[in-house]
Amino acid sequence: MKATPADQQELLRLQSIDTRLQQLAHKLGALPQTAPLAELAQRETAVRGTRAEAIGALEDARSELTRLESDVAVVEARIARDTDRLQHTSSVKDVQALEAELASLAKRRSDLEDQELVVMERVEDAEVVVSSIDLQRAAIESEVAELEAERDAAAGGIGVEREQTERDREVVAAGVPAELLAFYEQRRARGAGVGAALLRQRTCGGCTMTLTGSDLEQVRRSAPDDVVQCPECDRILVRTDESGL
Repeated sequence: MKATPADQQELLRLQSIDTRLQQLAHKLGALPQTAPLAELAQRETAVRGTRAEAIGALEDARSELTRLESDVAVVEARIARDTDRLQHTSSVKDVQALEAELASLAKRRSDLEDQELVVMERVEDAEVVVSSIDLQRAAIESEVAELEAERDAAAGGIGVEREQTERDREVVAAGVPAELLAFYEQRRARGAGVGAALLRQRTCGGCTMTLTGSDLEQVRRSAPDDVVQCPECDRILVRTDESGL
């Protein structure tokens, strides 16, 4: 790849800005509120999962209660129908049959009502569990809001500097040829945030390896507009009067 020495030296300015952005990101990540907020996020995720299970249990209990109420309504309708028929029949055989059925229906209704009471308790217990979980979530949300406010206040100055630094980066990056910029970004992604380094006294500023032998001769023979890379770390080596070549 070819690029003028001036354009290559602009990479050093860009790298300096990127390094500062990394430092600011580290500062933000190292704020005292960061770890507690991460822990709260994990707790909130766990509580959300527990709540989903609790809601499922509550909905199941409510569905069962609705079914039982429907069954009771059906039985009561049959009791009302048979009672009416009993009052309007003079047949002894029909009376005996209706009375037997009414007794069976009464037993069925009693059993269903007993089941209703059990399921109603399940519904109430499930509602208490959901309410308790909601209180936990509210407490977590309150703690998160408080910590975020503290973090934002502490990060205010860092945030302002980061925004200004990002604007500076846009200006410098805009002055670097697109192909060279893309190559720098590729090297930076692979080089732990460092894509270009100054070659000072034959030493790479990226990995601190000193060039010797054939590696040094290859760099010496390279044209000023050749984009050279460190044979050790593969980062772009920017040559200046300080390079010692």
